[in-house]
Amino acid sequence: MYPVAFHLGSWAVPTHDLFIAVGLLAATLWFLHEARVQQVHDPRIWWIVAGALISGGLFARTSAVVHWADDPERSNLAELFVHGGRSILGGLAGAYAGVLVTKRLVGYRSSTGDQFAPAVALGMAVGRIGCLLTEQIGTPTSLPWGYTPPADLAAGIPECPPCTLGVPLHPSFLYEVLFQLGVFVVLVRWRRRPHHAGDLFLGYLAAYGAFRFAVEFVRGNRVLWFGLSGPQVFLLVTLPLLYTRIALLVRRRRSAPVAELDLSRFPPPLVEVPA
Repeated sequence: MYPVAFHLGSWAVPTHDLFIAVGLLAATLWFLHEARVQQVHDPRIWWIVAGALISGGLFARTSAVVHWADDPERSNLAELFVHGGRSILGGLAGAYAGVLVTKRLVGYRSSTGDQFAPAVALGMAVGRIGCLLTEQIGTPTSLPWGYTPPADLAAGIPECPPCTLGVPLHPSFLYEVLFQLGVFVVLVRWRRRPHHAGDLFLGYLAAYGAFRFAVEFVRGNRVLWFGLSGPQVFLLVTLPLLYTRIALLVRRRRSAPVAELDLSRFPPPLVEVPA
């Protein structure tokens, strides 16, 4: 179980789950905002959002079970599914699959990637704050921004041996929060420029995959094979497929003009980014 942060009456609210819930709410609200701004009034959007959330949640928990299934101390798979944590990469893959399946079931043919991309980045930025407070923070570092968790916080973080040593650690989840916020700003800016439908989401996946593979080296996750963690092994298989798809799309579109967007539908950017 994740450490408890708050009590609402007699109900104990885990820190991790609280921030995950707030992140999901922020992502959903932003997605609906984008759909409204881009004048998407089709009620089937609600089914697509529900499909993404349900499939993402199931994949996130199932991925955690697969990751820890070979650990003799975690042999109860049912308990592991309920209390064993969630995999962000698994959840992201599941949400993507859920969108594709739900769109096919309800007969929705338009692209939703441009609405989902900034929403996912915003939700991830919020959710990762909970991870920073409850999970393995990172590996020891001598860099000036290393974070030494207070003793009471370190004692409540499971499976983080470096946390109790009193040494500075890489704030790996803070790196991700900053990355996600930066990507969110870029996506909000770039959605106003001419592009092919769905390109923003593909670009987000490509950027996040590369970032996540790199940051895993300082996160301190359990090593599975050849010095690589489980997320890195997953990315080592999936990223080449993603980059190949992007390369094929670029080749196919070289001679195809990019559809002009009606920029009057979009409000000014929230943050001005130098061109």
